[in-house]
Amino acid sequence: MILPDIKIPDRMPRGFLGNVIQVCIVTADYKRTVQGMLRAGIGPWTTYTFDSTSCTQLRYYDQPADFAMKLCFATTGSMIWEIIQPLKGPCVQQDFLDQHGEGIHHVAFDCNNVSWEEKVAGFEKGGFKLIQSGRWLDLTPWGYFSTEDATSTTFEVWSNPPGWQRPPPEEIFE
Repeated sequence: MILPDIKIPDRMPRGFLGNVIQVCIVTADYKRTVQGMLRAGIGPWTTYTFDSTSCTQLRYYDQPADFAMKLCFATTGSMIWEIIQPLKGPCVQQDFLDQHGEGIHHVAFDCNNVSWEEKVAGFEKGGFKLIQSGRWLDLTPWGYFSTEDATSTTFEVWSNPPGWQRPPPEEIFE
């Protein structure tokens, strides 16, 4: 079977996205979701609060923003699992909850370890705008892109500096 030739005027370079490194579930209750994931054999979980005290340059749809969210992380093999509960302010995770309810919100890619600037430029070349972003501990830029209409989910990327390690968590669930 031959598929019709689809013309795409702008696209990200083939191979740009690299490996999927994270799947994120958005929830209204992170503790309930963490407990469910532990029952499913995924854990232990570490938690952090992303807000104006832990992140700089917070932006929502290219405007300065004041939002807060609880993030929880667990790793299985090379996959990072993330749970996010929005806490305050406008953010894409609250938008998702309002529109879809709880569920898988985004996947994150390593973008073949290119620089943060190249990651943003690559997404913009494909026609995907940066819709929420910040810098965790003013060291790790992260951002979500407007891929949902095209792919049915949101794509995220971040860029850790060499040798970077997460700080001690606020909570641990085992």
